Amino acid sequence: MVRRWSALVLAGIVLLVFAGCKNAERNTLPRGSRSAGTGDGFPSSMAALGDSITLGFGSCLFPSACPRNSWSTGNGTRINSHYRRIVKANPAMTGHAHNYAKGKATTANLVDQASSAATAKVEYVTILIGANDACHGTIDQMTSVATFRQRVEAALELLADRLPDTRVLVVSIPNVYRLWEVGHTSKAARTVWSAGICPALLANPTSTAPAEVDRRARFRARIVAYNAQLVKACAAHRGQCRDDDGAAYRTRFTLDMLNVEDFFHPNTKGLNELARVTYPGRFTW
Repeated sequence: MVRRWSALVLAGIVLLVFAGCKNAERNTLPRGSRSAGTGDGFPSSMAALGDSITLGFGSCLFPSACPRNSWSTGNGTRINSHYRRIVKANPAMTGHAHNYAKGKATTANLVDQASSAATAKVEYVTILIGANDACHGTIDQMTSVATFRQRVEAALELLADRLPDTRVLVVSIPNVYRLWEVGHTSKAARTVWSAGICPALLANPTSTAPAEVDRRARFRARIVAYNAQLVKACAAHRGQCRDDDGAAYRTRFTLDMLNVEDFFHPNTKGLNELARVTYPGRFTW
């Protein structure tokens, strides 16, 4: 009887030790390894920060936001967004995507959006913003490079402080100048642009006057400068943040990738391409 009791006690001790080891293993998973068995750390919740591009503006054939077609959080059947790609690998993501982007948003709105993401305690954040910082009435009205950097840095600092284990993807601003290149010979595009879409770049689209050519060149340089600051700001938070290595900027948008409402925002074809080139695949950075 004593031997049987001793054997039972010993077996219990072994089970407790084994369970303790398993708990310790769960508590020491590497940062980013949130999805059991995948090895890629797929997140179970996410948030998108940005402007009307991330809202899928105009992609539902109306001049309004269409978040179901968002390249980041869209759940529509016509978009293979980051969200839908993640759900395939980690079903726990289902229903846990938040889109805090706002139409006409600039980097001045980024901290508030980041705060919303922090309140939601998401595990993955995408940021695509900056086109509206450049798309003002004149070149002089564009957000300065220094102010742009300060605003982006403030948002990343907030995320680092409140969501230290969350992965952040900073996407480069698409080459807006490319829209002028492919659209200025299109009568339909010129007609729509004349309503006042991004005048710092698209005003007088067919003019070859030196002042107009210089204006467009300065606009293009400002987007390049903004993107350089996005990379630097992200690098300051390298353990948490990664950039897209210029993938969005290098995307060569064509007219058939733009919605006909404004020949500025991507349609579903353009949004799918944006999702494809920016999707990180692995979430263990």
